[in-house]
Amino acid sequence: MAKRCWLMKCEPDAYSIHDLARDGTTSWEGVRNYQARNFMRDDMKKGDGVLFYASNAAPSGVTGLATIARAGYPDRFAWKKGHKYFDEASTKDAPIWYSVDIAFVEAFPGTVSLETLKSTRGLEAMTVTRKGSRLSIQPVMKVEYDIVTRLGRRSSS
Repeated sequence: MAKRCWLMKCEPDAYSIHDLARDGTTSWEGVRNYQARNFMRDDMKKGDGVLFYASNAAPSGVTGLATIARAGYPDRFAWKKGHKYFDEASTKDAPIWYSVDIAFVEAFPGTVSLETLKSTRGLEAMTVTRKGSRLSIQPVMKVEYDIVTRLGRRSSS
């Protein structure tokens, strides 16, 4: 079965591509949006490609590549009282929230900015380029992933 591609957003002051490079792998927990949760629970598989996107940055954009290292599993922080991701409605028997693990692949020399994404031929349909697009996990077509990867490998901003 063909691997899928994703764009995953994170604010760099919370966790950056350089943090992922240092750590090697990390759990992507704390997602509290049902559509993004469904992607993690139902669709993201080990080996899928990830465009790592720095949001609320100057500039916001894709800063590197990762891969899904572990498919969706229940977000353990939803059960941890006192944790910022705790949700009393989620239980071990009936989990609501899910995590995936991602592994570092590559940091780009610069950022492929949102403005560059918006102005690059072949990326017009990317969800992230649409006004009001706030979803933290978005599916990306393979051709879009490849274009962004090429742009990133020659970026220097």
